[in-house]
Order: sequence, then C-alpha cells, then structure tokens
Amino acid sequence: MIEEKDGWFVVNVKDATWFESSAFGKVAFFGDPSDRSVQTGINLRILEPGKPNCRYHREAAQEDFLVLSGSCRLLVNGEEKVLNAWDYVHCPPGVSHVFIGGDAPCAVLMIGHRPEQHDLFYPESELARKYGAESPEPTPDPKVAYADVERPTPMDRKPDWPLTNS
Repeated sequence: MIEEKDGWFVVNVKDATWFESSAFGKVAFFGDPSDRSVQTGINLRILEPGKPNCRYHREAAQEDFLVLSGSCRLLVNGEEKVLNAWDYVHCPPGVSHVFIGGDAPCAVLMIGHRPEQHDLFYPESELARKYGAESPEPTPDPKVAYADVERPTPMDRKPDWPLTNS
C-alpha cells in the first residue's frame, strides 16, 4: 500500500515500482527517479549472478550502498572488492564504480544525492569490460552509455525477495 500526504509518503517494497532489465537485473524505485526536485534517490537492486547493476560510471554527487543479502563484486576506481551482506560502501563525488552480481541473487540498497545539475561520466575501463559493465565509448551522455541495451521494462510480477511476515 502506498500512502502519500503533503509530500511525504510510505511505500512497502512489495508495492514499489519494479523494473527489469536483461542486462542489469531488477530494481525497485522509491519515488520518481526522473524527479530532480527530490534531493535523495533510493532504490533496491536485485543483482543477477555475474551481471552488473548499470554501466561503470562516476558522478558529481555522493552515493551510498548497503548489501542486504548475498554477495557481489564492487568495481571501484579500477579495483575489485568482494562484498557480502551488511557491507556498506560510501562513494564520494568522482569515484568510478559499479556492482557485479555474485553466485546467487544479491540485494543492494542504493542511495544517492540528486543535485539539479547531475554530471555523469562513463569512463573506459578494462576491468568493467571484463564484466560487461563498460560503456560502448567514454561519454558523459547516458543515452550513449546505454545505447546498446534495452530499456528496463515494468515488471508484472514482483520478485520473491524480500521474504516478509505479512
């Protein structure tokens, strides 16, 4: 159930808007990701084994991540780190990063500052290329970075994760 009043709202993850991408897994958005008047963007990603959550990138805003279940790889500034449930990652502005799913589905809570001027850059990266997470070419334009993949589509059926008592 979604409740909204005077700009604040409550939404359960099972009621959030879910999208699916064959290239980047499943994502639940809490709020409209295109609404730049919202200062903080929050989403829940379900990473599929061996697949990235997006293209390797950096931006002019901080982002924070919490692995909720499973394990994954973090590619960060050309390094590779294995993360497990309850590992927290802070990326200040300018840090290149992407997450890659582990051996089983992995859930990651992603939180990012959303300034009006949202500068992005998708750099060349041999490490990201190894995991299919590199943009076709270095670019500041998301349309170029994602030109070779299908756009995410709304999901008819919500993922089985997380298990709830209700």
